[in-house]
Amino acid sequence: MPRIANLYFKTAIIFLILGISIGLHMSISGNHAATGAHAHANLLGWVTMAIFGVYHALNPQKAARRLATIQYAVYTFGVAVLIPSLYLMLSGNAAMEPVVAVSSLIAFAGVLLFAVIIFSSGEVVATAASPAR
Repeated sequence: MPRIANLYFKTAIIFLILGISIGLHMSISGNHAATGAHAHANLLGWVTMAIFGVYHALNPQKAARRLATIQYAVYTFGVAVLIPSLYLMLSGNAAMEPVVAVSSLIAFAGVLLFAVIIFSSGEVVATAASPAR
C-alpha cells in the first residue's frame, strides 16, 4: 500500500477516536452544543480521509506524486485546526470564529488539491469491470 494511503488511514482513525470522544462527552454531560465539531471530526476526519486513503491505495502512481503529500499536509492541517477551534467556538468562545474560518479555507484548499490529483492524467489502477457479453 502506498505510504500516503497508510497515512490517511492512520489519521482517519485518530479523527474517529476524537469524534467518538466528543460524542461521548456530549452525551455524558448532557450538553450538545459541540455537535458540529463532533460531526466535522467524523465526516471530514474519519470518512473523508478514509476515502482519500482508498483512492490513493487504488492509484499508487498518483499516490507517489509530491502533490499527494502536499495535499495530505494541507488538508490534515486544516482539519486538525478546524475541529478543536470549532469545538471551542461552539462551546462559547466566540474569539475562535476567525480560526474556524481560516482553517475551513485551508481544508477546502486541501479538497481542491485532491480534485487536481483526481483530474490529473496518469494511469489509473482500479478500473470498472466490463459487463459480460
